Amino acid sequence: MFRSLTRRLLKLALYLGLASMGLVLMLRWVPPPFTALMIERKIESWGTGEAIDLERDWRPWAELPGNLKMSVIAAEDQKFAEHWGFDFAAIRAAIEHNEEGGSLRGASTLSQQVAKNLFLWSDRSWLRKGLEVWFTALIELFWPKQRILEVYLNSVEWGDGIFGAEAAARHHFDKGAPDLSDRQASLLAAVLPNPREWSASRPTAYIERRARWIRQQVRQLGGTNYLAEMRTPHP
Repeated sequence: MFRSLTRRLLKLALYLGLASMGLVLMLRWVPPPFTALMIERKIESWGTGEAIDLERDWRPWAELPGNLKMSVIAAEDQKFAEHWGFDFAAIRAAIEHNEEGGSLRGASTLSQQVAKNLFLWSDRSWLRKGLEVWFTALIELFWPKQRILEVYLNSVEWGDGIFGAEAAARHHFDKGAPDLSDRQASLLAAVLPNPREWSASRPTAYIERRARWIRQQVRQLGGTNYLAEMRTPHP
């Protein structure tokens, strides 16, 4: 009985693994119609009784502004073009920082954030982290860097019910994403650590300082030239 159960569990794991690989491969070309985080936010709103309308309009890579692409990289993952989904130096630094106490520091790359937002739930369980590693590896295997950043910018949360660059630009600045100024792009990137509490359109002094730092980092990274030189390791 034990052997039979083990074989069935192994078969189930194999089928789920193959299904997840097929899904990630399909989403290399097909825009995901929704994300796990969007579903989670909708369910949360049902639980609290506060209605929430989810706003999201897909913008293809060519229509996403270079200043926003670079602002997000500068703010969230400056080694995005170099790593294969995991920044181990940042992970070690975060572990050391967290062991010292105080506020928790994360070390998620953009690839990890895409994996979590697209496929998983929000808690910090070991199961969730394990699945995050699996989906991050698949994303890095099957998607070029350009696609990872495209999906990220179209899926990331920028306020209650606000998902993706187009919805964020219209909500915060009453304009389309392609028309964002450098300052507006940096403000959107500056609030990403806590987009439900911080506002890009009503920035605090701290957010303004962070946005200035982001613009400085964008220049140091080489501006949009960085995008042209991004590693694309998979055909």
